[in-house]
Amino acid sequence: MANRGGRRDVLQTLDDRELLRRYRLDRAGIMFVVDLLRDAITSPTRQQCSSDDLGLSQSSVSRVITQTLTALSQPNIVTQFVSFPLDARTLHTHKRAFMDIAGFPGVVGVIDGTHVRIIAPSEDEAVFVNRKNFHSINVQIVFNAACKILDIVAKWPGSTHDARMLSESGIRQLFERRYVPANCHLLGDSGYPCKPWLLTPYLQPRQGPQLNYNRAHKTTRAVVERGIGQLKRRFHVLHGEVLLRPEKVSKVIIACAILHNICKVRQIAEPLEDGDEDEDEDNDEDGGEEDIHIPQGNLAQSGLPYRANFTNLHFRQVVAPCHLRTCDGMLTEQVLQMVQAAILSANLMGPVLVMAPCYRNT
Repeated sequence: MANRGGRRDVLQTLDDRELLRRYRLDRAGIMFVVDLLRDAITSPTRQQCSSDDLGLSQSSVSRVITQTLTALSQPNIVTQFVSFPLDARTLHTHKRAFMDIAGFPGVVGVIDGTHVRIIAPSEDEAVFVNRKNFHSINVQIVFNAACKILDIVAKWPGSTHDARMLSESGIRQLFERRYVPANCHLLGDSGYPCKPWLLTPYLQPRQGPQLNYNRAHKTTRAVVERGIGQLKRRFHVLHGEVLLRPEKVSKVIIACAILHNICKVRQIAEPLEDGDEDEDEDNDEDGGEEDIHIPQGNLAQSGLPYRANFTNLHFRQVVAPCHLRTCDGMLTEQVLQMVQAAILSANLMGPVLVMAPCYRNT
């Protein structure tokens, strides 16, 4: 079926599976985004575009893409879909979801930086070269346990340290000005300064609580790696070299973050294609962490005493994985034997600490 001017109506000719493969949204998702942005991107001549196979000129496609990116970057649109929660009920929900991963209490988000490759810009080229020696935008991103984006900053040149981005971010202000209640934490890698609200791993953990803490921290923080991987898999433009100016690349990243969250809310499946991986290939991870230097001042490691007390309070004993807990919070004899065997095989001695229940017997 063709519409006015001989353009192909892809919503009529393609099924949801093909729409998802091509555009990362199903039919209902596409219409949701169209309705969201209709007023912002409809020109006086009502010229519209949703893909490169609609018979439009390159200039028309470029113009509509620019209009769409500008519309999606508007604060009133961004905050509809990417917003860090401040209400107690939502924060409690996030804590429970993260707690169920590895028994790490009080976590409301996981944070990391990821690089989006760009062509060498014509201005200030050197500052965009990251430590892996390619040009990029360094993106700070926070996920909840379901890999939905809670906060994103996509404006820093690739040479910028993750700790610097954090220092000048809105998320830091939310925590340090106590808009986020006490006993709420982000988890980050050792590239970040340790704060009472941002817990990082021990670089050389001792046997016992510190090792227990690090293991739970690593398992829980892996959510951010999966989330970045999902974002880049869903929108392949973030995997390759983006052939745009840095300021426009920033808009592309924000647009992808919004669309990612729309897919999460609408439960639109991510496309699975050959060669895709879950984890973020450009993630800094913890490699070389002992060489990381955290600047002083606002970035000082003010959370080290807090982390020590937190570790001794919550990780003196090994935490059982949530999927082994019963409806009343106690382990059955068979499951208890499995956990104890796993503990012994890992040379971890001591009783098992069973946390809150997370599944019911049927």
